Amino acid sequence: MHKMKFIRNSFGMKISIRKKIILSFAALILISSAIWTIGYYQYYVLNHKIRILDRKVQIFNAVLEARRYEKNYFITSDSAHLQATLSYVQTAQDELLSIVEGHSRYVLAKNLESMIQALNRYTGAVSALFTLHQRWRSSDIDEDFLNRFTSYQEQVTTLGREVTGKMESMIDKERRYVERLIEKSKSYIFASAIAIFIISFLTGLFLVFNVNRPLKAIEKAIHGIAVGDYQNIPKISSGDEFESLVTSLNHMIRKLNRRHEQLIQREKMASLGTLTSGVAHELNNPLNNIYTSVQIVIEELADQDIEYKRNLLLDVQRQVERATDIVKALLEFSRERTFTAKPVNFNQLVQDAIKLIKGELPANVHLQVDITDQITESMDPRRIQQVLINLILNGVQAMEDGGILRIRAFRNETEGGFTFEVEDSGKGIAKEDQVRIFDPFFTTKDVGQGAGLGLSICLGIVEQHKGRIEVRSEPGSGTVFSVFLPAN
Repeated sequence: MHKMKFIRNSFGMKISIRKKIILSFAALILISSAIWTIGYYQYYVLNHKIRILDRKVQIFNAVLEARRYEKNYFITSDSAHLQATLSYVQTAQDELLSIVEGHSRYVLAKNLESMIQALNRYTGAVSALFTLHQRWRSSDIDEDFLNRFTSYQEQVTTLGREVTGKMESMIDKERRYVERLIEKSKSYIFASAIAIFIISFLTGLFLVFNVNRPLKAIEKAIHGIAVGDYQNIPKISSGDEFESLVTSLNHMIRKLNRRHEQLIQREKMASLGTLTSGVAHELNNPLNNIYTSVQIVIEELADQDIEYKRNLLLDVQRQVERATDIVKALLEFSRERTFTAKPVNFNQLVQDAIKLIKGELPANVHLQVDITDQITESMDPRRIQQVLINLILNGVQAMEDGGILRIRAFRNETEGGFTFEVEDSGKGIAKEDQVRIFDPFFTTKDVGQGAGLGLSICLGIVEQHKGRIEVRSEPGSGTVFSVFLPAN
């Protein structure tokens, strides 16, 4: 039971990415080393076989020389030729013995022994013929001597042909074996190249799927966080540090997403506080009209002029609708929502934003709206409305002595989308501050006048839409905030 539990734990064990990489490269090195070792062994054997073949060719040449002197003897009957024959045969024997001693592992020993025995028999026959030749000069020649002499001549010729044939056969076998080794080496080199390619390819795939792909997913998620897109990283079931890292990052992303939403809502509430006085003023006018109209109706109840009373009540109805629209817009603006993109008529969105900030526009600030056409694009209306309100209020606050505030929108056919701009004729922004105005908590206002989050949140909202926000400003010449939103 304990043994089975240990086995399950062993197979269920998580392997770290470092160990995976070490194991993969260790396997690559081990298999490559095995291939290299086998290849080197093949080369080593082939080298020995070529050297053996070369020495066998030398032996064969020595045998041929011996046969040449043997034939010269039969032509000239000069015993010196027999001595030369014996010398060359002895050289062949010594070479054969040397091959057996030095390369016995790489040759067919049985064939060499057979060749040595044949050479010994040939040497014996040549030696016997040489002895008889010497006796021929010193003794009488009888019939028995001639028969023996003729018999040894025939033996020398027969054994010489046997030795030559064996040597030719042995060299031919050795050459064919070397050729097979060369072909085998070619096939092995080709197979080794394919095997190394496959191993390298599999190692590359392992690194792509177990290292590169998780890193890309994490890199993409971090880039998304940088631009305000708090999407979870897809779960990775790799059983290593990447899985733990992705789990931790997703936990962090969820917290960042929640805090980002809270930050947006907090800034929205701050903007709402700024708008309260203006909204109260906007609501006060229709309420005054409603009150006045109701008072007149009460006073004129006895009057028979029904049409006059109808007009008063219709006016009350219009004022109620106006107040309802203001309150509805205010509630919509303040409501916390998740990011939701949908087709929105931008002109209508601008008009709704203006309703909310109308009470905040001083009498000395003239608002100009220039929207070239009815632009309808996919966006989150509440968030883009918050961007509009923040930029408009910033522009109003920059024009302490009044001026012109322009809102314009136009198609951007080159990049595919549209651009809207909010321009004020205020005091402008200093060059050194322009690079920092989108930083969180950076503000040029007096203490208590703002937290410095408005433009930072605008940047985050625009980047959530895959767009961009830019500023152009010259001190004393006003400021233009330009927002590009791509078509989705």
